[in-house]
Amino acid sequence: MAKAPKNTASDLRAKTPDELEQLLIDLRKEHFNLRFQRAAGQTEGVARVRQVRREVARLKTIMGERARAAARG
Repeated sequence: MAKAPKNTASDLRAKTPDELEQLLIDLRKEHFNLRFQRAAGQTEGVARVRQVRREVARLKTIMGERARAAARG
């Protein structure tokens, strides 16, 4: 399986809110699938679970920053 590109904070900040929402949906689906594979005993992407979790956290942090900035004015 090909390695997914890591989304850096600067890359994520350059994206539109719609792109961020779609990326979040895709990452959550991937996380679910990886968890399901691990539960089924297919342990190929063990390290990828951690990467996806961190990418989701990074994405949600940037989305929160934007929401707070919009609320301020």
